[in-house]
Amino acid sequence: MINKKVLTRNFAFAALGATLAFSTTLMAKESVTKAETAASRLQALSKFTKVLGIVEEYDVDKVTINQLVDKALKGMMQNLDAHSNYLTKKDYKRLQVETNGEFGGLGITVGMKDGALTVISPIDGTPAAKAGLKAGDIILKINNKSSIDMSIDDAVSIMRGKVGTPIDLTIVRKGELKPLAVHIVRGIIKIQSVHAKMIGKDVLYIRIASFDKKVVAGVKKAIESKRAVTKGIIIDLRNNPGGLLDQAVGTVDMFVDHGIIVSQKGRREAETKEYNAHAYKTITKVPMVVLVNGGSASASEIVSGALQDHKRAVLVGEKTFGKGSVQVVLPITKAEALKLTIARYYLPSGRTIQAVGVTPDVKVLPGELKTYNDDYLLKEANLKAHLKTELAKVDGKNSKNKAKKKDKKDIITPKMLDKDLQLKSANDIIKALIITKG
Repeated sequence: MINKKVLTRNFAFAALGATLAFSTTLMAKESVTKAETAASRLQALSKFTKVLGIVEEYDVDKVTINQLVDKALKGMMQNLDAHSNYLTKKDYKRLQVETNGEFGGLGITVGMKDGALTVISPIDGTPAAKAGLKAGDIILKINNKSSIDMSIDDAVSIMRGKVGTPIDLTIVRKGELKPLAVHIVRGIIKIQSVHAKMIGKDVLYIRIASFDKKVVAGVKKAIESKRAVTKGIIIDLRNNPGGLLDQAVGTVDMFVDHGIIVSQKGRREAETKEYNAHAYKTITKVPMVVLVNGGSASASEIVSGALQDHKRAVLVGEKTFGKGSVQVVLPITKAEALKLTIARYYLPSGRTIQAVGVTPDVKVLPGELKTYNDDYLLKEANLKAHLKTELAKVDGKNSKNKAKKKDKKDIITPKMLDKDLQLKSANDIIKALIITKG
């Protein structure tokens, strides 16, 4: 007769023995893997040291070991991705000055696209915008110095400088047969991040030039001031190079009452985060249209992409730039640091922005609507008004006209819409949304 208790106990011991054997094998494998990793690390460091010694001894130019290490670190960081870099003492000091002080510059944001130094966007009202630089322009030369194999930080450091000093750029532009020469005088970069206007009686147009620390407050103020008459909102993020993450999240939170706004994923747990919407922060539910183009990057891609994923806004314009990575500055000494990509952003649907961008719902290329007016063919109803206007010009009585122009400072007129096909399309769509959604 079989003793069930003994049999059960034997099975238990056998199972325990198998588990212990498996654990021991696993620990042994992990120990071997760690040993192999340590050996591989020592071998790699030995190779690096050997190469340094050879170059130091035989290179035609006399270079110190410190110079070689700096060059090696720069090369290593630049080969990780377009936004990582090793900051030397000079670079790190410049970064601190730019972050905390006032500096002269051109007013453009640049990035690497397909290995070329590319203008992400010129900032409204800056020397670069006034000189005619456009999103998508490839910078071929900076003061006759080739930009090929130049890092973003090196390019930016050359372009920034003393206010009032000139700089010459050679650019390649899509549609142009040969490179263009652009002469720019550096200025103090002052950005008005938010300004608002009305289109007609009930559409609020909000332009966000960059996501600085005043954006959420500025957008909220614009909405509150026109709440009584606003039936639809157009947010213009064209040529917006991005900025602060908290301002992007805060902007979306004003229009979305629940769900993920954006998530950040890195290798370490500390770099993996989720940013969610809150019902108490939502201030309006009116229909929305968001304008984007190839100069919309980073924070503006988070805003436009999140609103698109939540079906909260219709996106109009062109595909965005595609910068969805997170960089931090990590000091390695008191005077040197690394700028390193530690995570990537993901939109509510789980899609990435990095190197992909956000595709608009309605693609509209920039342009101007051609209109034809014949000033000589006047209808009877407006003939008298036209003659009065002409008479005022002759008599010099144009004070009323001046007053009208002043009153229209915060209004986008139909004539202005005709000169901006993307904005006109956005306005047509928002009107349809207002009708269909009541």
